[in-house]
Amino acid sequence: MKVIFNADVKGQGKKGELKTVSDGYARNYLLPRGLAMEATSDNLNAYKLKEKAKAAQIAKEKAAAQAAAEKLSAVQVKIAAKGGAGKLFGSVTSAAISEALREQFDIEIDPKKIVQAEPIKSYGTFEVKAKLGYEINGTISVLVVEV
Repeated sequence: MKVIFNADVKGQGKKGELKTVSDGYARNYLLPRGLAMEATSDNLNAYKLKEKAKAAQIAKEKAAAQAAAEKLSAVQVKIAAKGGAGKLFGSVTSAAISEALREQFDIEIDPKKIVQAEPIKSYGTFEVKAKLGYEINGTISVLVVEV
């Protein structure tokens, strides 16, 4: 019997794979547990449509990440911080950079996606990377000024 796996089954197949298994194994184990569905023409067509929709969604998200990377390279985020003698009292965090991007340029970047090699603890201009997904990275120019 041909089945389409709904989940990974050790030793049999991976999710989304079309494979021939014995009738008894399919009827008694895979189908009742929802691990697979019978590969009828309707199920195959539905599966193909689902895969096309998933591919379209990934392409859309990848294009959005690329557009965000281009926007980030064109802007400079200005953050005011307190400090003395050229050093900050604290540090500029990823959350502060994300919030400044949102306030100044209406660009939404999750603070978890902003990667700092080391914390920003002085005044000046710094380059910070943002991992936007799908192997697309953006560079954020951060200008830290005294309050």
